[in-house]
Amino acid sequence: MTHAHPTSTNSPSDDNDSLRPAEGWHIIHLFYHIDHAQWQLMDEEEQLEAKTNLTRLVQEIRSTPETQLLTFSMVTPKSDIGFMLLTPDLHDANRFEKRLTNALGAEILNPVYSYLSMTEQSEYTTTSEQFGETLKSERGIAEDSDEFKTALDDFETRMKKYAQDRLCPNMPDWPVFCFYSMAKRRGEVNNWYGLDYESRRLLMQGHARVGRTWAGKIRQLITGSVGLDESEWGVTLFAKDTFDVKGIVYEMRFDEVTVKYGEFGDFYIGIQLPLDELFRRVGI
Repeated sequence: MTHAHPTSTNSPSDDNDSLRPAEGWHIIHLFYHIDHAQWQLMDEEEQLEAKTNLTRLVQEIRSTPETQLLTFSMVTPKSDIGFMLLTPDLHDANRFEKRLTNALGAEILNPVYSYLSMTEQSEYTTTSEQFGETLKSERGIAEDSDEFKTALDDFETRMKKYAQDRLCPNMPDWPVFCFYSMAKRRGEVNNWYGLDYESRRLLMQGHARVGRTWAGKIRQLITGSVGLDESEWGVTLFAKDTFDVKGIVYEMRFDEVTVKYGEFGDFYIGIQLPLDELFRRVGI
């Protein structure tokens, strides 16, 4: 399976409008139930045409520059089919979402849950100045040394790639998919937004250290949804083993950031499949 997207000079937009954000891409998670009763009212030719329409639309979306579309067979009756759409222009995100909903015909795909968010950089990312202080205080490296300059240059190169990967991610073809929304608590006792920045930064550093222990087993994308949807962040996890999804979420439960401040929405689990297999899996 691949999500490569060839460069094209053509835009799917039917006008010259553009709603590209100053930073990041738009992400839409879409989950649908299939109305099998409506589907069975169509004859075989109509069903084939409907599946061909959706297949062509998926190909069109995936050929759009800077755009990715992932397809899932969803596990449990919460939903049947899931899509994850990543694209910079909000007009394109909106057009593609409407077309996906109607691609199999009227009332065949019925939305049960959706979530809009954006890729973003973390406000708690270590700065060059902070890393430089660490080099001096913890490693004893003199600021005017070649070793200091080399270490700082390497750090800045890594962080530039990290920022690019956060804002313009390339989603993996790993089979296990998990999505949930989350927010930070604003209670009378534990209020994340009542903490000063340095306290929040230190807590998030510890939180990130836990996440890094799952490198190679979990691919994680955190996207921001403040002002865009019902919660504050969307969390998308990819894995090759369901055990690892359960493992990282459980381990994170003991981190102080989650213990005191974490609030979670419903979890949606799916299996990433190519369309032909997806059609067979969901019985259409």
